[in-house]
Amino acid sequence: MTYPRLERCFLESTVKDVNGYSYFQNPISDGVPKVDPEILEEAIGGLAGILPEDIDLILAPEAMGIPLGAGLSLKTRIPYVVVRKKSYGLPGEIEVLQKTGYSKSRMFVNGVRKGMRVVIVDDVLDTGGTLRAISDAVKSTGADLVKIMVVYSMCEDLDAMSEKLGAPIECLVRIGMDGPRPFLRRRARTATR
Repeated sequence: MTYPRLERCFLESTVKDVNGYSYFQNPISDGVPKVDPEILEEAIGGLAGILPEDIDLILAPEAMGIPLGAGLSLKTRIPYVVVRKKSYGLPGEIEVLQKTGYSKSRMFVNGVRKGMRVVIVDDVLDTGGTLRAISDAVKSTGADLVKIMVVYSMCEDLDAMSEKLGAPIECLVRIGMDGPRPFLRRRARTATR
């Protein structure tokens, strides 16, 4: 399946150098300059189309996982939880360290319990730092991490990343950066473990 709006949105991204890391900015990854409903609808429709059956919970990391998780929840009637950047001190809260290609911070996972079937949904997969921290937290609860779903993947080897994160990964659009120039990779696909 192709996602022409998401592809165009990525190719029109603004790219900034952040300590040697080519950081692209667009409506799906940053919510700027504006998020047109058609782009968000294409992303949520694509994610809903790859969502496994019998899921109990959608985890969506702050910040840009939030509109994806909320939209997916409304479309599928499956509850979602935001992985927050601040602690709420709830019973069972898990603190994780998120390390990305350009930053690191603490995140807090709530609402995941043993036996739940969970998916993680996020905007971008690159180094896997955010998703690794969250997937480790999910597994530590005894929940079943069924799949990781992202809109954009910069990861060149989804099979290796899937193995590292311990769950199948599926993306809608495979992307890359050649310095300040964004480009599309071959078709998106599912990684298996």
